[in-house]
Amino acid sequence: MRRKHEESIQKTIPMRPLFTERLVLRKLRTDDADEVFEYARRPDVTARLLWDPHPSLGYTRNYLAYLVRLYREGKYFDWAVTLRDTGRLIGTAGFSAFFPDHAAAEIGYVINPHFSGMGYATEAVRELLRFGFYDLGLHRIQARCFSDHAASLSVMKKNRMKPEGTAKDALYVKGAYRDITTCAIVADDFFL
Repeated sequence: MRRKHEESIQKTIPMRPLFTERLVLRKLRTDDADEVFEYARRPDVTARLLWDPHPSLGYTRNYLAYLVRLYREGKYFDWAVTLRDTGRLIGTAGFSAFFPDHAAAEIGYVINPHFSGMGYATEAVRELLRFGFYDLGLHRIQARCFSDHAASLSVMKKNRMKPEGTAKDALYVKGAYRDITTCAIVADDFFL
Protein backbone atom coordinates (compact mmCIF):
# COMPACT_ATOMS: atom_id res chain seq x y z
CA MET A 1 0.00 0.00 0.00
CA ARG A 2 2.76 2.45 0.88
CA ARG A 3 4.55 1.64 -2.38
CA LYS A 4 1.25 2.31 -4.19
CA HIS A 5 1.12 5.83 -2.69
CA GLU A 6 4.68 6.58 -3.73
CA GLU A 7 4.16 5.32 -7.28
CA SER A 8 0.85 7.15 -7.56
CA ILE A 9 2.50 10.39 -6.48
CA GLN A 10 5.31 10.07 -8.98
CA LYS A 11 2.99 9.19 -11.87
CA THR A 12 0.17 11.65 -11.19
CA ILE A 13 1.52 14.95 -9.90
CA PRO A 14 1.29 17.42 -11.55
CA MET A 15 1.01 15.96 -14.99
CA ARG A 16 -2.68 16.79 -15.33
CA PRO A 17 -4.46 20.06 -14.64
CA LEU A 18 -6.90 20.45 -11.77
CA PHE A 19 -10.05 22.53 -12.12
CA THR A 20 -12.12 24.48 -9.63
CA GLU A 21 -15.01 26.87 -10.16
CA ARG A 22 -12.69 29.83 -10.84
CA LEU A 23 -9.22 28.31 -11.21
CA VAL A 24 -7.13 25.95 -13.28
CA LEU A 25 -4.08 24.48 -11.58
CA ARG A 26 -1.59 23.42 -14.24
CA LYS A 27 2.11 22.80 -14.66
CA LEU A 28 4.37 25.82 -14.67
CA ARG A 29 5.95 26.67 -18.04
CA THR A 30 8.95 28.75 -19.02
CA ASP A 31 6.61 31.25 -20.72
CA ASP A 32 5.07 32.01 -17.29
CA ALA A 33 8.15 34.04 -16.38
CA ASP A 34 6.59 37.51 -16.59
CA GLU A 35 3.63 36.64 -14.37
CA VAL A 36 5.76 34.73 -11.84
CA PHE A 37 8.35 37.51 -11.70
CA GLU A 38 5.61 40.06 -11.02
CA TYR A 39 5.13 38.66 -7.50
CA ALA A 40 8.32 36.64 -6.96
CA ARG A 41 10.44 39.82 -7.10
CA ARG A 42 8.54 41.46 -4.24
CA PRO A 43 10.14 41.48 -0.77
CA ASP A 44 6.67 41.80 0.82
CA VAL A 45 5.70 38.47 -0.81
CA THR A 46 8.87 36.59 0.09
CA ALA A 47 9.14 38.02 3.62
CA ARG A 48 7.18 35.04 4.99
CA LEU A 49 8.61 32.45 2.61
CA LEU A 50 11.85 30.49 2.68
CA TRP A 51 13.09 31.88 -0.64
CA ASP A 52 14.43 35.31 -1.49
CA PRO A 53 12.99 37.73 -4.05
CA HIS A 54 13.89 36.94 -7.64
CA PRO A 55 16.52 39.53 -8.66
CA SER A 56 15.66 39.62 -12.38
CA LEU A 57 13.31 38.32 -15.04
CA GLY A 58 16.20 36.24 -16.38
CA TYR A 59 16.55 34.57 -13.00
CA THR A 60 12.83 33.69 -13.06
CA ARG A 61 13.14 32.27 -16.59
CA ASN A 62 16.08 30.09 -15.54
CA TYR A 63 14.25 28.99 -12.42
CA LEU A 64 11.18 27.96 -14.42
CA ALA A 65 13.37 26.03 -16.87
CA TYR A 66 14.84 24.20 -13.87
CA LEU A 67 11.33 23.38 -12.57
CA VAL A 68 10.29 22.03 -15.96
CA ARG A 69 13.27 19.63 -15.74
CA LEU A 70 12.17 18.61 -12.24
CA TYR A 71 8.66 17.87 -13.54
CA ARG A 72 10.16 15.47 -16.09
CA GLU A 73 12.12 13.74 -13.31
CA GLY A 74 9.03 13.45 -11.09
CA LYS A 75 10.62 15.66 -8.42
CA TYR A 76 8.46 18.80 -8.40
CA PHE A 77 4.83 18.93 -7.37
CA ASP A 78 3.60 22.53 -7.59
CA TRP A 79 0.97 23.82 -9.97
CA ALA A 80 0.60 27.27 -11.45
CA VAL A 81 -2.63 28.78 -10.10
CA THR A 82 -4.40 30.41 -13.05
CA LEU A 83 -7.73 32.14 -13.48
CA ARG A 84 -10.11 29.89 -15.38
CA ASP A 85 -11.72 32.69 -17.41
CA THR A 86 -8.52 34.46 -18.55
CA GLY A 87 -5.64 32.01 -18.04
CA ARG A 88 -3.81 34.64 -15.96
CA LEU A 89 -1.24 33.09 -13.60
CA ILE A 90 -1.77 34.43 -10.07
CA GLY A 91 0.45 32.17 -7.97
CA THR A 92 1.45 28.62 -7.22
CA ALA A 93 0.14 25.86 -4.98
CA GLY A 94 1.21 22.31 -4.49
CA PHE A 95 2.83 19.60 -2.46
CA SER A 96 6.14 20.57 -0.88
CA ALA A 97 6.82 17.21 0.79
CA PHE A 98 5.51 13.67 0.82
CA PHE A 99 5.78 11.10 3.58
CA PRO A 100 4.77 7.91 1.73
CA ASP A 101 5.32 5.62 4.72
CA HIS A 102 2.60 7.56 6.50
CA ALA A 103 0.31 8.37 3.54
CA ALA A 104 0.88 12.03 4.38
CA ALA A 105 1.99 15.22 2.65
CA GLU A 106 2.64 18.90 3.19
CA ILE A 107 1.24 21.64 0.98
CA GLY A 108 2.27 25.22 0.31
CA TYR A 109 0.93 28.15 -1.69
CA VAL A 110 1.65 31.73 -2.69
CA ILE A 111 -0.68 34.19 -4.40
CA ASN A 112 0.21 37.45 -6.13
CA PRO A 113 -0.90 40.25 -3.74
CA HIS A 114 -2.90 41.85 -6.57
CA PHE A 115 -5.23 38.84 -6.25
CA SER A 116 -5.21 38.35 -2.48
CA GLY A 117 -8.36 38.66 -0.41
CA MET A 118 -10.50 37.15 -3.18
CA GLY A 119 -10.57 33.57 -1.90
CA TYR A 120 -8.25 32.17 -4.57
CA ALA A 121 -5.76 30.67 -2.10
CA THR A 122 -8.60 29.04 -0.16
CA GLU A 123 -10.02 27.61 -3.39
CA ALA A 124 -6.63 26.31 -4.56
CA VAL A 125 -5.92 24.68 -1.19
CA ARG A 126 -9.36 23.06 -1.18
CA GLU A 127 -8.52 21.48 -4.54
CA LEU A 128 -5.12 20.29 -3.28
CA LEU A 129 -6.84 18.63 -0.34
CA ARG A 130 -9.44 17.03 -2.61
CA PHE A 131 -6.75 15.76 -4.95
CA GLY A 132 -4.59 14.50 -2.10
CA PHE A 133 -7.36 12.60 -0.37
CA TYR A 134 -9.38 11.37 -3.37
CA ASP A 135 -6.79 10.86 -6.09
CA LEU A 136 -3.68 10.01 -4.07
CA GLY A 137 -5.39 8.27 -1.16
CA LEU A 138 -3.48 10.28 1.43
CA HIS A 139 -4.46 10.03 5.08
CA ARG A 140 -3.09 13.36 6.36
CA ILE A 141 -2.19 16.71 4.79
CA GLN A 142 -0.50 19.52 6.67
CA ALA A 143 0.62 23.07 5.98
CA ARG A 144 3.01 25.30 7.89
CA CYS A 145 3.50 29.04 8.00
CA PHE A 146 5.14 31.75 10.06
CA SER A 147 2.96 32.12 13.13
CA ASP A 148 2.35 35.81 12.43
CA HIS A 149 1.04 35.15 8.91
CA ALA A 150 -2.66 35.69 9.61
CA ALA A 151 -3.74 35.40 5.96
CA SER A 152 -2.12 31.99 5.53
CA LEU A 153 -3.55 30.72 8.80
CA SER A 154 -6.97 31.92 7.65
CA VAL A 155 -6.67 29.92 4.41
CA MET A 156 -5.87 26.79 6.38
CA LYS A 157 -8.72 27.29 8.85
CA LYS A 158 -11.23 27.98 6.06
CA ASN A 159 -10.28 24.56 4.72
CA ARG A 160 -10.98 22.95 8.11
CA MET A 161 -7.28 22.38 8.81
CA LYS A 162 -6.82 22.37 12.56
CA PRO A 163 -3.95 24.19 14.29
CA GLU A 164 -1.70 21.61 15.90
CA GLY A 165 0.70 23.90 17.63
CA THR A 166 3.47 26.40 17.24
CA ALA A 167 7.15 25.53 17.24
CA LYS A 168 9.07 28.37 18.89
CA ASP A 169 12.06 29.63 16.87
CA ALA A 170 11.73 26.58 14.60
CA LEU A 171 13.39 28.07 11.51
CA TYR A 172 16.16 30.59 11.01
CA VAL A 173 14.98 32.61 8.02
CA LYS A 174 16.36 35.85 6.64
CA GLY A 175 18.42 36.64 9.71
CA ALA A 176 15.89 35.80 12.43
CA TYR A 177 14.41 32.80 14.19
CA ARG A 178 10.75 32.32 13.26
CA ASP A 179 7.90 30.63 15.08
CA ILE A 180 6.16 28.12 12.81
CA THR A 181 2.52 27.04 13.15
CA THR A 182 1.35 23.73 11.71
CA CYS A 183 -2.24 23.05 10.69
CA ALA A 184 -3.47 19.70 9.38
CA ILE A 185 -6.48 17.71 8.32
CA VAL A 186 -6.97 13.96 8.02
CA ALA A 187 -9.07 12.18 5.42
CA ASP A 188 -11.87 11.26 7.86
CA ASP A 189 -12.38 14.92 8.73
CA PHE A 190 -12.18 16.03 5.10
CA PHE A 191 -14.90 13.57 4.06
CA LEU A 192 -17.33 14.68 6.82
